[in-house]
Amino acid sequence: MNEILEGIIKAFQLIFSGDLKIFEITLRSLFVSGAATLIAILWGIPIAMLLGLKNFRGKLLVKGIFNTLIGIPTVALGLILYLIFTKAGPLGFLSLLYTPTAIIIGEAILVTPIIVSLATTALEAVDPEIMNLAKTLGASESQASMAVLKEALNGIILAGIASFNRAIGEFGVAAMVGGITSSTALLTTGIKLETDWGNIDISIALTIILLTLVLIITLAVNIFQRRKK
Repeated sequence: MNEILEGIIKAFQLIFSGDLKIFEITLRSLFVSGAATLIAILWGIPIAMLLGLKNFRGKLLVKGIFNTLIGIPTVALGLILYLIFTKAGPLGFLSLLYTPTAIIIGEAILVTPIIVSLATTALEAVDPEIMNLAKTLGASESQASMAVLKEALNGIILAGIASFNRAIGEFGVAAMVGGITSSTALLTTGIKLETDWGNIDISIALTIILLTLVLIITLAVNIFQRRKK
């Protein structure tokens, strides 16, 4: 019990002293998760606009697939990407395996269903008359779509925040394609790595930072939703 208490005290000391290793892992986690979320937004929003604003055969099926993929086990996705990025895989020639780039790609794929599903819901909640009014005033199809997108901006921001929260707290993808090494360690994989090395104080410090970030993001989402209402 005393060892655990000492580890917690040392963990706070490491955090407040600005320990270089902890700072590096935290910064890498924020960059990787932020980049993954941004990429998911860039390719997810056009998909959401197609699903939210257009009618076509199979639309409900596509929406159902994205909704289902929100709950995909991260380790399963990680294994699929590992098989793709490994030397014997179709993208093995890119040498992406066990790099931060591979983690960014994996997390971007992981959170894309969240972006698409939440953004589609936000777009469908916009009054259809807004698009009709824009067209009546002379707006083109793309300009009218942008008007609807602007009205759904709050929901899209919420989708981005939720996606970042999912990305920064996931373990499976980061472990499978990034490996559990010091050069690619994130907050989640760093906790495992430092625990294996017996550095309990560092793993506790990383856990405290991770939980704090998740708590802050969750509170931000709740505040954002209340203001929206």
